[in-house]
Amino acid sequence: MVIRTGQCLCGRVHYEVRGAPLRVGLCHCADCRRESGSAFVTFAVWPRHAFSATGDFSTYEGRSFCFACGARLFNLTDKEAELRVGSLDMAPTDLEPSYEIWVKRREPWLHPLEGAEQHSRDPS
Repeated sequence: MVIRTGQCLCGRVHYEVRGAPLRVGLCHCADCRRESGSAFVTFAVWPRHAFSATGDFSTYEGRSFCFACGARLFNLTDKEAELRVGSLDMAPTDLEPSYEIWVKRREPWLHPLEGAEQHSRDPS
């Protein structure tokens, strides 16, 4: 079983996920752009039971982050843990996105990810 670890920028919050993700995607929505300071966010989703975290983190509207350095880490629900793949300790080279959401907000200089499903909004 694959075990992945991750942490915030200052190292006060650590997390672990076990097994393969349920899905991997890119989000181009305005909220993800604002909170990341980037043109899109790459995320992966695991079952909630496969996730654990240590350290003190804060949550705003479902988005959890380190209260000390402000690094965005994950969104947690009763069923799922959605992680920002950039916070993983090892480069996530094997986590290839299979879909993109909020593509109607994608920058015109970004091209659709080849082979990935395209959704104008969040499909859930």
